[in-house]
Amino acid sequence: MQDFPAEIFLQRPKIVQSLLSLLKLAFGGDGKHRLALQSVSCLQQLCTCLRNRLNFHRDPSFFSNKQDAVSQNSSLSYCPDARAAPHSQNPSPGSSSPRPSVVGRTGQRPRGDGQDWDAASSSGSSSHAHVSSRVSAPSPLDLAPVDLPELAEDALELQLQQLSLPQLCVSLLEAAAPLLRTGSRQMIIRVLELLSEVVVLIGEAISAHLWDDSSLFAIDMKEKLLVVLASLGDTVCYHKSSVSLEQPEALVVHHRMAFVSISLFAVRLLQTLLPVEKASRFLPEPMSAALFFISLDMPVSLEYPNIHEAVVAYLEQLNSENYSIYKRTAEAAYSIECTCNFLSDVGKEGEKNLSELVELADQALRSFSYHQHFPLIKEIISICSKIWKSVQASPLLQGESQKVFLRMLSHPLLQVKVETYHCCLEIVKECLGIHNISKPVSSLCNGIHFLLHPKVLYEISAFGIQDPKNEVSAAAKAILVHLLQGRLRVSAPTWNKFIESLCPVIPVLQGYADTENPLGNCILHLSRESPETDEGVLPSATRLKSMLRLLLVKKPSVRVLALKLLASHLTREEGSDTKRPSIDARVLSRVTNLFIVKKPIELKLDDRRELMIKLETVEKVYGIFVSDDIDLVLRKSAAEQLVVIMQDIKMHAVVKKVYLVDKIIEYLSECVGQDGEVVECLVQPSLMLLRKVLCADPVLRESLSQKTSVLTLLFRVSLIFHEDCTIVTEVGALFCLLLFDEVSRMDMWSDSPSCTPSSPSVFSLPVSVSRRYHLPVHVVGHHAVSPYSMVLPLSADSLALKPVSDMLRMAWNLSWYHGSDNVLKQVNSEAEIQEFLDTLKLSTEDTLTLKMTHTPSGLKDCLCSIVQAAGHREVRAALTRMSFYLLNDRLSFKGGTGPCGVTLKSLSWHTTLNRFLQVLPACTEDEKLLIDIIHFLSKLLKEQRKNVPVELLNWLLEVLLRQSPNPLLDLLVLTESQTREETDDVRTAVRQQLQKELIALFSTLLLSFEAVTDRKCLELFYVFQTQLALKLLQCLRVTDAPHFYGLPSLERTLRGMAHLTACPGWSAHSPLTKPLDICGKYLSGLLEVITSFYVERGGNAMSFMGKGVTKSTVLCLLHLSHEMMAQAQSSGWMSLWFLPLGSQSEDHAPTQQGLAWLIPLWVDRDPEVRFTSLGLGSALTTLETGCVALANSCQNISGGLWGTVVNILLDQSECSMVRREAAFIFQNLLVIPMPSVIIKDYTWQGPCVHDEDSGLSLIGKPALQALLYHCHFYEHLNQMVKHCYLGRYAFDFSFSALNGAPEGNDLNGLDDSFKFWRAPSRMSSQDRDPSSLSTSETMVAASSGSAEFQSLVLSMVPHPEVTHDQLVAQGQREAASPRLPPDSPLSAPLPRQCVFVTPPLLSAMCSLLDSLLVATPGDTAGAFRRTRLIELLCSIAVATLLETSVQELQASLPTSLPAEHTQAQVSFLLEYLSSLSRLLQSCLLVDPDLVIQDELLKPLIPNIIQVLTLCTKDILDVELRSAFYQTWTHLFNLLAALLRRAGPASFPYVTLGLARSWAAVIDTFCRCARLSTTSPALYTASLQFLSVLLTEEAKRRLQDEEKTSLCHSPTVASLLDKTQESQNSLERLTEVILQCYEGKTSKDVLKRVAANALMSLLAVSRRAQRHALKAHLVDSCVEQMKHIHAQLNLGSLKPGRAALRKKEDGFIKELSIAMQLLRNCLYQNEECKGAALDAHLAPVLHALWPWLLMDDSLMQVALQLLCVYTANFPNGCSSLCWSSYGQHPVQAAHRGAPGSSLMLCILKMASQVPPENTAVQQAVFMILSNLALSHDCKGVIQKSNFLQNFLSLTLPKGGNKHLSNLSVLWLKLLLNMSFEEDGQQVILRLDGCLDLLTEMSRFKHKSSLSIPLLIFHNICFSPANKPKILANEKVISVLAACLESENQNAQRIGAAALWALIHNYQKAKTTLKNPSIKRRVEEAYSLAKKTFSDSEETPLSAYYLKCLENLVQQLNSS
Repeated sequence: MQDFPAEIFLQRPKIVQSLLSLLKLAFGGDGKHRLALQSVSCLQQLCTCLRNRLNFHRDPSFFSNKQDAVSQNSSLSYCPDARAAPHSQNPSPGSSSPRPSVVGRTGQRPRGDGQDWDAASSSGSSSHAHVSSRVSAPSPLDLAPVDLPELAEDALELQLQQLSLPQLCVSLLEAAAPLLRTGSRQMIIRVLELLSEVVVLIGEAISAHLWDDSSLFAIDMKEKLLVVLASLGDTVCYHKSSVSLEQPEALVVHHRMAFVSISLFAVRLLQTLLPVEKASRFLPEPMSAALFFISLDMPVSLEYPNIHEAVVAYLEQLNSENYSIYKRTAEAAYSIECTCNFLSDVGKEGEKNLSELVELADQALRSFSYHQHFPLIKEIISICSKIWKSVQASPLLQGESQKVFLRMLSHPLLQVKVETYHCCLEIVKECLGIHNISKPVSSLCNGIHFLLHPKVLYEISAFGIQDPKNEVSAAAKAILVHLLQGRLRVSAPTWNKFIESLCPVIPVLQGYADTENPLGNCILHLSRESPETDEGVLPSATRLKSMLRLLLVKKPSVRVLALKLLASHLTREEGSDTKRPSIDARVLSRVTNLFIVKKPIELKLDDRRELMIKLETVEKVYGIFVSDDIDLVLRKSAAEQLVVIMQDIKMHAVVKKVYLVDKIIEYLSECVGQDGEVVECLVQPSLMLLRKVLCADPVLRESLSQKTSVLTLLFRVSLIFHEDCTIVTEVGALFCLLLFDEVSRMDMWSDSPSCTPSSPSVFSLPVSVSRRYHLPVHVVGHHAVSPYSMVLPLSADSLALKPVSDMLRMAWNLSWYHGSDNVLKQVNSEAEIQEFLDTLKLSTEDTLTLKMTHTPSGLKDCLCSIVQAAGHREVRAALTRMSFYLLNDRLSFKGGTGPCGVTLKSLSWHTTLNRFLQVLPACTEDEKLLIDIIHFLSKLLKEQRKNVPVELLNWLLEVLLRQSPNPLLDLLVLTESQTREETDDVRTAVRQQLQKELIALFSTLLLSFEAVTDRKCLELFYVFQTQLALKLLQCLRVTDAPHFYGLPSLERTLRGMAHLTACPGWSAHSPLTKPLDICGKYLSGLLEVITSFYVERGGNAMSFMGKGVTKSTVLCLLHLSHEMMAQAQSSGWMSLWFLPLGSQSEDHAPTQQGLAWLIPLWVDRDPEVRFTSLGLGSALTTLETGCVALANSCQNISGGLWGTVVNILLDQSECSMVRREAAFIFQNLLVIPMPSVIIKDYTWQGPCVHDEDSGLSLIGKPALQALLYHCHFYEHLNQMVKHCYLGRYAFDFSFSALNGAPEGNDLNGLDDSFKFWRAPSRMSSQDRDPSSLSTSETMVAASSGSAEFQSLVLSMVPHPEVTHDQLVAQGQREAASPRLPPDSPLSAPLPRQCVFVTPPLLSAMCSLLDSLLVATPGDTAGAFRRTRLIELLCSIAVATLLETSVQELQASLPTSLPAEHTQAQVSFLLEYLSSLSRLLQSCLLVDPDLVIQDELLKPLIPNIIQVLTLCTKDILDVELRSAFYQTWTHLFNLLAALLRRAGPASFPYVTLGLARSWAAVIDTFCRCARLSTTSPALYTASLQFLSVLLTEEAKRRLQDEEKTSLCHSPTVASLLDKTQESQNSLERLTEVILQCYEGKTSKDVLKRVAANALMSLLAVSRRAQRHALKAHLVDSCVEQMKHIHAQLNLGSLKPGRAALRKKEDGFIKELSIAMQLLRNCLYQNEECKGAALDAHLAPVLHALWPWLLMDDSLMQVALQLLCVYTANFPNGCSSLCWSSYGQHPVQAAHRGAPGSSLMLCILKMASQVPPENTAVQQAVFMILSNLALSHDCKGVIQKSNFLQNFLSLTLPKGGNKHLSNLSVLWLKLLLNMSFEEDGQQVILRLDGCLDLLTEMSRFKHKSSLSIPLLIFHNICFSPANKPKILANEKVISVLAACLESENQNAQRIGAAALWALIHNYQKAKTTLKNPSIKRRVEEAYSLAKKTFSDSEETPLSAYYLKCLENLVQQLNSS
């Protein structure tokens, strides 16, 4: 399977069908199941290969349109006769073979090795072998029927026999699913491993749209899939139901392991195949039952919660009954968990969270019916009592706890109620018992507060007392009796609380009033009054209502007692003597049964929608009723009418508004009076009216019920009319409404009151009240059961179900013992304490189930079995079980992070397996066991590859590196004795399997070290690599032995070598053998293999056999080339790669050595081989010897090496990766300098072009240009860039055919077999070239053109017209597949066919163009300009694509692509950006105009900045993060180069881009600055860019001061300083750079980088300066300067001048950096200058002065520092005048005189500096100019006679009209001195100074034209100086001449000076009235008025006019 493309087994499916048929042997005996196991392994390998092929074909980098027949491998490609007919017009000399021959002989292997009759494989038809080839091969379809009889089969029949991938997947499911019911663990796990691979393929091959498709193919697929799903469901149920106690433990374990794994697989298959929303329509019943079992399996749900969630989701859609049972069972299980948590938390010591406990208790009540753990009740009641006992308890907590308590009192389970009431009674007895008489009352009685609430008392009274269970009712009665009799045993507050709570409940409680039992008596006692105080237990109103209520009790004795109590009350009533009737025994005797009526009244009212009577009418009737002037008969009639009207509730508002109730009470009171007979006729209707109003108005009802007068009034009325049944009944009805008002309101008693209250017209009473009283009304009853009663989640029938009871029992134990581990510990412990019911105890079956499902315990059991095993069988069985756990991790989508992976990281299982790995196997059984162990280790490493524990790797490496015997490495190579033993087929097969597993283990181990950082582990790994290399070398030699033909063994060895050689340094860790020796041996062996299996066979064109060998060998050679380059000290190893050349006809010719064996690999049929072999070529050509050898080897090929490489590079049908390697070879060839003309004996001539027509030959650069021109190289590149594919890294097969639906794709009703790929894609027949077949498969194409497996290699080349932007979109919503024309030769015009190019290829092209730009700069730049290539390349650099991919990586959404694909895409885009940035930098060096274009920079720079600011903090992959760093480095370098080479053009774009994401930019700078250790290149590049950016900013700031900038882009300074948001970012940046600077040693080159960045930042940003000041940068720099001074002085005393000089240089550099930092920190910042003053900067510089004098550059820096320090800082200027001795402890240098100052040193330097040192000269005078503004400094200057030097200046002579620079510096100094009078006096005291200034004013200088005039101007303002000025006629004449000057500045200065001179100085008036001066003034004034009147005045022109005006006035005044 390594040789043949996997899809061939689908196109010729007989092998697969045979393997599927072998699976049926799994149930057979006599060892037949082993054959089935082998078949399973083969099928699993096929699935893996298919998946790899899928990935290969989905990789855009390997997408190829190659249509030439050479690369086809088709069974129909060529007949035998075709092999002898080469088609090349220019065959290579001495060779008749169309393929470039190396050895010159062909070997025939007469074996059944898969020959495909492609022996000739004429490369003459391939553009790869011969550049000038023009003839294409004849159509294979034409040849096949003629020459190949075996191919004369019916094409349609062959096509129908082919399997599509969906068909294969379904066939595998159908065949393998039944095997899951076998009794073999080995078989089940192997089948599940196979099916897990199938699921992956199903995910790619079958779409969810299948279920909605009605085609025949879809129907067939659905039927088969449903059968498979049903079979899986039955299998799951079978293994679940097979677990029973009757079976042996081993069988129980087997079924349990099978159940868990198959369940996980079934769920994963469902998730892959069937969307949840479609489950109810399609999923079969057996699967539904299986899902029900899985959902109720508690251990599975705990171990694999994500799988459990998926099961529940499907179950919800499938079966409402099963789902309902699950849901209720889950609720019960949760309640059980809460129960156990509650009990656990209660038992803990310390403070408890009562709120959580109450919540847990509430949930716990739902599962009592199952666990019946009654100690819980006592604990809950204790908590409730505790909560209500506390005064500080929150009302909310009390309310919640009360709800729980009420639910317990009303629990549906009788035992719960009994226990609850019993516990409450015990608490009441405990708190109120007589035994507590000696204890404080208050501390005890608080314990019953939880009972003292109306709701609790209502529950006890209404439901507890009348509970049918005597235990409940008796306890309830006892509780109430204790409470009612406990007045003397409780505190007064408690009693009052009890009475207050009791009052609302009394209407219910009085129903139990009786004279014959304690409770009844206690209740009656409530209505009695105390004889001592005439007060009762109850408040008076409540007591009266209770008396009246007793009249309605059914027992006569109680009613008699009530009458007595009422009589007593009535006699004591105020005014009783004036009221009727008089109370006596006769009256009372007649009314015992007063309210016991026969016909109760209906209270129901009407609530009509519409008003039947007008409101005005009602008001009129009411007016009649209440009018005193109307006859009583009419009033009675009106009242009766109102009674009828009031039946409608809507009418009540009218009468209430006019106080009807008050009027009725007034009438009743009048009736009760002595003269009441008059109004007796109105009593009956009045009572009826009142009843109807009260019925509908609860508020009025409550109000009247509290009025004792109304109640007494109504009772008296009933006594008066005791014989009138109607009136008595009405009064009774009113008493019902008023006396039972509290208990009529349901919302008061309900647990959760309804948000919409019932109709107010409905008056209802609790059922218990209706039963206990004789009511005179019909009322609706409520609360037939307690409002707090709850519904239990599970019924008895549900509990009887075994899965339900099993789940709840498991839930109880897991919750009780807090987890599986504790449960299993308890089961294993001997001391067993039974704390709960036996029914809750886990059975042996339950324990085993939990143990097997719980991965840690299961694995521990496996390891224990291995330790205790008596034989191999037990160990292998345990290993199989361990493999089940690994598989479960994978099936549950957990991989290495699943339960098994996590557990194995913590278990010390290494020692358990260690003993099996330390001895050589002695027999076949030993070897089989070792195979199983190695297989398990391989699987474990694969599952944990991304995060392998270091301990595991260390252990494995130590086992592998132990001294002999070393079984794992030794068994790789068979000894001679073992070779002789191989006569036994079984033993041979076992040993081959052992070697296979060893190679697989080592390969996986090698891959596991990608992210390992542990040093010890890596050291062991390096040694292991070399040891393995030596062993594999021995294996290679064995397989090369003449007697040995072990192709599988060779392939395995080579694959292992490929993994090994991919690790850098694999050969360098052998103590005995040198690395190059190992590499040489490898090379010789590999070259022998490639010669034997490729070259000698004429390539692999003859056969598929050996293709895997070729691929692995070439890959090993590629790795080997890099290893040899890394290990070799010279290029001498290159000769080892040479093989002799020759052919059959050249037996005696001299042998040549070369690399010609490599060339045929470049045109191999397999693109991977082509890519790898070209990669080998690019590796070898990195050396000049490799280039020369390869070029010499291609001399016999038309076009030579250069033509071949360019041909491959520009071959648009070739895949991108192959072309990329060709580009690298081309680039390597360009690196070696080539001549422009022919030079003899020159090693490297470069390309050679010969024109046969003209006979001209070109070599070197001209030939290169000719070749590129001939090939249309740049035009091809232009097309490549335009059609770059920037879409997803992996195709999704969602490309539709170009012309819509294909024609004729329905064969006998069968739809396209690939319709159900994730997105269907088919090509019609006209979309394919008729002369060729598919790229890599043997298949028979349907005549109708349906594409079978060709869907895998869909054409992704877009139209020529498609733009780049469109193609980007196509990458996301896949594009069409246009028809591809045949290849065109390179010399022809540009083909219309578009190329398919990926970013990696473009990256290589950028690198190639970079090399071309270096080799031929002018021509390449011209080509760039002509083809606009740079603009096109930049247009692809779209940061949005990168950002989207990074976000996908960070989000890791389930719907997103696999992380590897996204990472690859990000890496490729980053690589392209890096290559592009390098190319752009080269362009900037060669021709900046290529890059400096607005249309290029405008999009490019924002994209660059967007890439630089991408958030990558969540990217954990080391390689990807490194790629980001590398790209950022190049991008920073590009931006810096842009600013350096074209600052003015690029700076606005850069700043604008930075401004858009400034905060993110700062974050990037900070991040990069912290990477100085891990990524110094990025650190350097980022800080250098920052320095260049800030430097450019400073330059532009200076330019803007001189002229207004037209650019509107934001400045960096504004970004840094202006916005408040950027302050924190800037502080972080400054802090990071400071840390980088201070954290590096002085010798570290990175310190200078940080210093430069810091300097630039300080120069531009004020905030940065402030932060640096806070960070004490000023102090540290000054301290550093002191330290350097001390070191320099100390060093000067030591001998050894050379060493000293070197050391001094280091100190000088440090000193320079410190002073520059200080300079920039002080720039325009007075705070920092103050800090420098405090740090005594001037004395430090004074001390350093002698050292500064020795170095001009250092002196210049120091002077710049002083210049900045003294600017606008008088205190700093003064500090320069101080003596070092007096001001600072730093001693002056030995050369300085005592008492000298820095000021004097500066003056001395200014006097002595040579004229040629202009920089120092200028800096000194700038300092002096600053100092001249200071009074102290001016004194020093005057005393030093320094100004005398000014008088010795020489003025220019002859025609030179310009002053020297020195003269200008002097003038600026004098100007600064002239700003103050003392300075002016100093100037005037200089003899001849005014005359010299007058002379200087006549000379020109670009910036000093007006300086002498300004000096005169300043002197004229001082009154003391005016006489001296007037005395100098030259000065006056100069000032007067200014008025006629053409310079406006001179005019203004002259006018101002003359005005100042004449102001308040009469003598000046006289002098200036000189006619000449006066005339000039008047003319200037006249001209100025005329000039400035015509234009707008400016402040300067206005001042000028004012000066002239005042001058004229002064001169004209007398």
